[in-house]
Amino acid sequence: MKPKKFIISGGGTGGHIYPAVAIANELKIRFPNAEFLFVGANDRMEMEKVPQAGYKIMGLWISGLQRSLSLQNLAFPLKLVSSLYKSQKILKDFRPDAAIGTGGYASAPLLKMASMKKIPCLIQEQNSHAGITNKWLSNKVDSICVAYEGMENFFPSHKIKFTGNPVRQDLLDISSKREEAIPFFNLKRNKKTLLVLGGSLGAKRINQLIEKSLPFFEAQNLQVIWQCGKFYEEIYKNKSSENVQIHAFLNRMDLAYAAADFIISRAGALSVSELCLVGKPVIFIPSPNVAEDHQTKNAKAVSEKNAAVLIRERDLDEVFEGEFSALVSSEEKQKSLSSNIKKLAKPNATKEIVDEIEKMIAP
Repeated sequence: MKPKKFIISGGGTGGHIYPAVAIANELKIRFPNAEFLFVGANDRMEMEKVPQAGYKIMGLWISGLQRSLSLQNLAFPLKLVSSLYKSQKILKDFRPDAAIGTGGYASAPLLKMASMKKIPCLIQEQNSHAGITNKWLSNKVDSICVAYEGMENFFPSHKIKFTGNPVRQDLLDISSKREEAIPFFNLKRNKKTLLVLGGSLGAKRINQLIEKSLPFFEAQNLQVIWQCGKFYEEIYKNKSSENVQIHAFLNRMDLAYAAADFIISRAGALSVSELCLVGKPVIFIPSPNVAEDHQTKNAKAVSEKNAAVLIRERDLDEVFEGEFSALVSSEEKQKSLSSNIKKLAKPNATKEIVDEIEKMIAP
């Protein structure tokens, strides 16, 4: 039997790239002789990250429409035509058995042309509010894997598979890693630990909040692992102390999660999926500066099930200390949040997505 060929597109952010790579890795386990080709947008981070993961990638001249009047928008029709033409050529040359899209600009023209060629197509939507690309593709593809309930608002219900988001497999059993995590971060065993996550680049408003709250955390007898992001390391590195450690980036997220008793985080789709698996008490502070305010919608989907605390940026000054104190002082609330968020975890998401791909290409 000739080896299978898979073409995959997802990019623009880590939130689209990581699921694409995770799906490819699982496909490689099931089809060891398979060939893979990724398609991304020129000058976007996938052009660097995908080769680092060991896969070949080709770039399209494509970008999104700007929300404001912009000269870039004038070039959009030309970019779209160019990308559709190049996608058609890539598909003709590579001849894939299936096309997979995880969101991002490049997946739109690629999966549009793949569907026209009757190549089996699957898209994976990470967020609780569907992105423009996936909404546009939804009537053309064969299967749509989602991470949240209620996605019938965006997609044809008969195509939806509730799989969850691909998550790092090293997070499946973090409770067993606590003994390794405490010396790794040089933490004190008699103090509770707060983990602060603002994403790899950092989150300005969260960083401002944490800086202002350091005396408050000291009064709560907490030690802090503060991932401030590479853009903010120079600003905040002088805030480190006996009980506060500053990191631009955390290379061992599994150990950071294992060490934490409480977590403050943005609400990107993959972060939310990971935190469901981790099962620690979480305060979500979603970014209001993302398309369709989807981080707030992601966080609401969890907080409405009494599985996390949601605080909007605009309310931080007014309510943060009260909400945080209520969480730290109540073991009952901590146990309730942990128990409820774990119920939302989907640890087998990647396998279930690849199950769907296998069904699509079955003879």
